[in-house]
Amino acid sequence: MQSIVLLHGALGSDRQLEPLKNHLAKKFDVHLLCFEGHGVRNSDRPLAIQYFSENLSSFLDENNLKNPLVFGYSMGGYVALYNEAQSPGTFSKIVTLGTKFNWTPDVAAREVRMLNPEIIEEKVPKFAAHLSRMHAPNDWKENMRNTAMMMEAMGEKPPLNEVDLSSVNCPVHLLVGEKDTMVSEAETLVIKEQLSDVQFDTLEGVEHPIEKLELGKLEIYLR
Repeated sequence: MQSIVLLHGALGSDRQLEPLKNHLAKKFDVHLLCFEGHGVRNSDRPLAIQYFSENLSSFLDENNLKNPLVFGYSMGGYVALYNEAQSPGTFSKIVTLGTKFNWTPDVAAREVRMLNPEIIEEKVPKFAAHLSRMHAPNDWKENMRNTAMMMEAMGEKPPLNEVDLSSVNCPVHLLVGEKDTMVSEAETLVIKEQLSDVQFDTLEGVEHPIEKLELGKLEIYLR
């Protein structure tokens, strides 16, 4: 049975992808990774793509996973591509969904403006409760503040550049939701042109939150 590693997004945790794990369990040997500083996993250093890539490499070694398929949702897709760029040949294929690659100071500032935990708790209590469940017993507000700092750092110096992407030799399938307001088709197509073995698809009617995704729409790309 083929192994697949599922990587969660920013503000999420491995719990975010448990429904997908259950959906795929009959077809794959499914593995969930939680990045440091998320969920129940603590961290004594800043959140950073480089450290998440270290988490991923250690996870693959600990579970003796050789050339697995990897699915990365949002930030998870960024980590997967970064990891493959640093260690070509790690994955048999990378599938990303809703991964934002366009990071500049202005883009980061726009995203960070939406990451105010006090306002979210007051104005969007259902989302705050969801984040609390993602990270319990740890503090989702701390995760959000640390994520904001990570995004600002990515805006100043994006971890992935064109040279890095040229080192990615495994097949890559870039997916973006038609109704995704965080990630555009245009910015994803820019990355498509920088990869050597790549496919791109837009998922009709799909928004950014994977919690709203009909999992059957994704499953057909995981092979």
